Amino acid sequence: MSKPDEKQNAEKFIVEYQSRLKTFIRKRVANKEEAEDILQDVFYQLVKTIETTEDPIEHIGAWLYRVARNMIINAGIRRKEKEWPVYRKNENDDIMRDFSEILFHDKATTSSPETEYLRSLVWIELENALSELPPKQREIFELTELNGISVKEIAETTGISVNTLLSRKHYAILHLRSRLKELYIEILKI
Repeated sequence: MSKPDEKQNAEKFIVEYQSRLKTFIRKRVANKEEAEDILQDVFYQLVKTIETTEDPIEHIGAWLYRVARNMIINAGIRRKEKEWPVYRKNENDDIMRDFSEILFHDKATTSSPETEYLRSLVWIELENALSELPPKQREIFELTELNGISVKEIAETTGISVNTLLSRKHYAILHLRSRLKELYIEILKI
């Protein structure tokens, strides 16, 4: 088969498989733009393979789906590497921020079985750690961090000074950092 005929076949395969591959990828990748990129990369690999190899691809459909699956896996690995920060001993301030990103990050863009499992694990451990706090510390932390109410608003409605509320929240955060530090380290080992 000559090179122009092979290119024609590549175009035929792209037209034939584009819709099905797009559906296949979109079911496995939450981000629409990332799914489009993966689809383009799959077809790029097809064209490149057809142009550079002498042997024809025998089962084109199976080959395309295998390439798509591998690219989805690779994209997930790259995303996971970006998502989970490396722990260093003097990063105590980052522990709460990193857990916050796990708990409250847009589920549509990072939804995977692993992420959902870690998210549920962190929620359970956070709830356990919160239950160990004195009620006033727990309340201020939940109102500000989980419900998004400002300290100023809480002070106005409760009559408790802003400084007192900030002090309670500070002690709650210190406890939570200490309590969740081991979980943070264990997650990084996964």
